[in-house]
Amino acid sequence: MKKGTLYLIPTPLADSDISEVLPQGTIKVVQRLDFFIVEEIRTARRFLRKAGVTRDLSGIRFLVFNEHSPAPAFEEYLSFTGQGHDTGLLSEAGAPCVADPGGAIVRLAHENGITVKPLSGPSSILLSLMAAGFNGQSFAFTGYLPVDKQLRSKRLKELEKLANDKDQTQIFIETPYRNAALFQAILQTCHEETMLGLGIGLGSNDEKILVRSVMEWKKSLQGPGKIPAVFILYHA
Repeated sequence: MKKGTLYLIPTPLADSDISEVLPQGTIKVVQRLDFFIVEEIRTARRFLRKAGVTRDLSGIRFLVFNEHSPAPAFEEYLSFTGQGHDTGLLSEAGAPCVADPGGAIVRLAHENGITVKPLSGPSSILLSLMAAGFNGQSFAFTGYLPVDKQLRSKRLKELEKLANDKDQTQIFIETPYRNAALFQAILQTCHEETMLGLGIGLGSNDEKILVRSVMEWKKSLQGPGKIPAVFILYHA
């Protein structure tokens, strides 16, 4: 029996018009699928409606896999894909498997000979990198930094050194309610000439992309607030 395909489906970064964010080809795939692996069923259902799925959603099968789930098993998540049913893997926002737990599902698909097809859509990380004007030839996404103050400062110094020594853009994120603490840690830890870019509220009506030296940030003290943000460090 021919196996189905696992489609990696990006979702909007904010509450925006899907037709302005996702290519028509991606939307068409969403509209025809009956099997989805999602982080949260409620938001997945809302996304499907916005994507133009008009049929009864009770006929669609949702399986939940998120950061709280145990290691996935083929029989639980991909048995129907192995039986020939195409399946969509959804992120809560942006691209699946990037700052997202979906990578474990994708790895499982590869191990079982299932075709994986990534679809086009937004990624806050790439959008921030594009807009910052830093090195797009060499960059690293390092996810979340430590919450502990001393460990966080140590990690920031390491990232700053990598940016300087390797001419490499350093990208990281934080949960919105801890943005202020991370922002202040950068101002207190990094050299004043180091460049800091912030991609704030990407995809929303309040989107901001700001790039300044640490010294300039200290003068303005304008942090990202408690909304999703991407932090980017680079040398002067």
